[in-house]
Amino acid sequence: MPEFKTLLARKDATHPRIARITLNRPERLNAIAHDMPREIREAVAWAEADTEVHVIVLDGAGRAFCAGYDLVEFGAGRAEHPCQQEALPYDAMTDYAAMKGYTEDFMSLWRCRKPSIAQVHGYAVAGGSDIALCCDLLVMAQDARIGYMPTRVWGCPTTAMWTYRIGPARAKQLMFTGDTLDGTTAAQWGLANLAVPAPDLEAATLKLALRIAGVPNSHLAMHKMVVNQAMLSMGLEQTQMFATLFDGVTRHNPEGLWFRRHAQVHGFKSAVQWRDSGRAIPEGDEARDLIAELEAELARRSPEGD
Repeated sequence: MPEFKTLLARKDATHPRIARITLNRPERLNAIAHDMPREIREAVAWAEADTEVHVIVLDGAGRAFCAGYDLVEFGAGRAEHPCQQEALPYDAMTDYAAMKGYTEDFMSLWRCRKPSIAQVHGYAVAGGSDIALCCDLLVMAQDARIGYMPTRVWGCPTTAMWTYRIGPARAKQLMFTGDTLDGTTAAQWGLANLAVPAPDLEAATLKLALRIAGVPNSHLAMHKMVVNQAMLSMGLEQTQMFATLFDGVTRHNPEGLWFRRHAQVHGFKSAVQWRDSGRAIPEGDEARDLIAELEAELARRSPEGD
């Protein structure tokens, strides 16, 4: 079996037609580290190449499915990252290339010929919701939460799956508010295929996976291709191009840069509390003035830089 830094991949011990991929950074709520997107793609490729495997189940170790990008690594730190450039003006195409790479890694779950099921407990939020919604099916604990809070500031969901999964009106509601849904509501909205009490999540997912696993691989591949082609005909690839480019804009415009500088000075918890509270996000000149103050504070704390 393949070995990875950020996840586990293996066949189900009792049902070898089921491949299991587990996001395995429980100490960070399975937050997305630099290696995780690539490792997801590699694990999917392993499952796809195994002729015995008919279905993939993706879950998370510990208390959550995935809490999004690891913002200690990508957000609050001083280090330069391809997807968060400190030089101004930022290079939109460098940012796009980095984030599009992550998006394509997540989309391996969608492109794979074999059905994939996201088994969600705890949180599947921000980038974690991208991963979950790239799976073909979604089984959630009733008390789990899914959503993309960074649409309030500093993010745009690059996989752009929301419209295709729940329709434009509800997608707009979630994108405009940054609100999350519990599993019960996600099922009512048609986002989740099933929502069950948390103690029943594993059994419900396994039951669905076993039902699928009895179908020949060739039939599963054809049926998946038909549905995927409908989404492609609706413009999924073009939508993802815009979403990934806009994600970079949200992180480098005055509002996005204010959010990052606030996180660097006051901690990411403070920045997130402001973002999610409903309090107005500083815009335009107000944001620029705050950025200048925050950058001056950073310079006082670390005159030589990191």
